[in-house]
Parts: sequence; C-alpha cells; structure tokens
Amino acid sequence: MSNVIHVVLVEWRDDVSADAQERVREAARAMVGRIPGILRLDEGPSVSPEGLEQGFEWGLVITFDSEEARDGYLPHPVHRVLAEQIGAGAERVVVFDLPSAG
Repeated sequence: MSNVIHVVLVEWRDDVSADAQERVREAARAMVGRIPGILRLDEGPSVSPEGLEQGFEWGLVITFDSEEARDGYLPHPVHRVLAEQIGAGAERVVVFDLPSAG
C-alpha cells in the first residue's frame, strides 16, 4: 500500500482575523503525534513566485502512511476541531488526495 498525500487549500473570508488563522495553523500542527499514521505535516501560505493561487491563501499537506490512516483521520476528534475552525472562516476549500510512492 502506498502513502497518501492529503492536500487542503483555503481561501479565507475577508473578516477572518490573523489570530483566527493562527489558531487554525496551531490546530493543524497539533494533529501530529495525536492522529495515527501521519508521517509528515506541512502548512502555511503559498511561497510560489508564479502567482497562480487563484485566491487560495493557506495550504495544508499531510502525508499518511496508508489509505486506512487517511480514512481514520477524517472522523478523528482532533481533525474535527480543525475542520470546524476552517469551515468557520473559509470562503472556499479544496481537498485533493493523491497516492505517493514514497
């Protein structure tokens, strides 16, 4: 079974404060070590010089050790807290999962 890369892109509503965005970042980082199967977690604003973000301002990339680990993460209470925080402040969200040979 290959690893799974879980990508989340968020465009924040205009009224979402920097503090609220930082709380989301903290909640994302808090998943490491608390949700089984997370091999790596990266999050932050785009640093691309291309300017092709189409309004998306923040990204989260999680590498799971298996599809089962990704599936277990979705209903996990620690993930639910993060999902609720994102949902409360997001204008748009995109989630995209892909297989990884690594």
